[in-house]
Amino acid sequence: MAPRTVLFVLFDGVQSLDVTGPLEVFAGAEQHTPGTYRIRTASPDGAPVRTSSGLTVVPDEALARADTPHTLLVPGGQGTRRPDAYLADWLREHGPRAERLVSVCTGAIRLAEAGLLDGRRVTTHWAYCDRLARDHPAVEVDPDPIYVRDGHVSTSAGVTSGIDLALALVEEDLGREAALTIARHLVVFLRRPGNQAQFSAQLAAQTAQREPLREVQQWITEHPADDLSVETLAARARLSPRHFARAFQTETGMTPGRYVDRVRLEHARRLLEDTLDGVEEISRASGYGTPEGMRRAFVKALGTAPSEYRRRFHPTPAH
Repeated sequence: MAPRTVLFVLFDGVQSLDVTGPLEVFAGAEQHTPGTYRIRTASPDGAPVRTSSGLTVVPDEALARADTPHTLLVPGGQGTRRPDAYLADWLREHGPRAERLVSVCTGAIRLAEAGLLDGRRVTTHWAYCDRLARDHPAVEVDPDPIYVRDGHVSTSAGVTSGIDLALALVEEDLGREAALTIARHLVVFLRRPGNQAQFSAQLAAQTAQREPLREVQQWITEHPADDLSVETLAARARLSPRHFARAFQTETGMTPGRYVDRVRLEHARRLLEDTLDGVEEISRASGYGTPEGMRRAFVKALGTAPSEYRRRFHPTPAH
């Protein structure tokens, strides 16, 4: 089989990690299985580009000289804030010819400007989801997942999620063992499921300003199976339940109950993804008490039961 060409589109203001993260994954795959990938970089005129962090990157060629690749990858960065007619025209002509069309972060904006995302379900960096949806109403924007695959089009959220998506593509091409070897070399997880939220519970909520409330947030994260009622948490913060609930929501942006729900769901998802523990054991460890309680929480939040979630996202078969 001829090597799959992976072409990275470069432009001034590109986010360097959007390029180098996925590039290292594909380069690692080529080292693992020589002859698998041919990696190329190209800028509009072939000239060096300056990334948003000030790093200068020298491309292999100009876009006009680039052959149609197997995988066309468009990174994001500050440069996507300005429309680029040349890039839009080039992508509009060459994008449909690629077997795989991939964006990292706000690279989805470049694809949308070329009309390549119309009718597709996509994602991008959380801070730009509203803009993408507003400017391109024909695109279905999902702000939650770290990456989305819709047919031959794959889009990922901010920066490091490009590594997750690249590993998923390598796993598709070469199998799990090859992808696992590359992930270990890069010291990253092989698989954060594509529908894993861009925000963990801790990131989704603001960090409380007052130390007692921050300590309660940390306690919740470390003890999801404990009694996490408002009364118990208020006692830890040395506040009345009413004062605690009001202060917690003011400083974190969500109620204590909502925060506890997110932490428990996140904890259960991680155990389903990373362990072979039984559903009953996981339900207790995550604070749900019973498998039925956990099932209701999963169906409400994710639209799927824990057993189905594990079947889809556990990297190895669960026994």
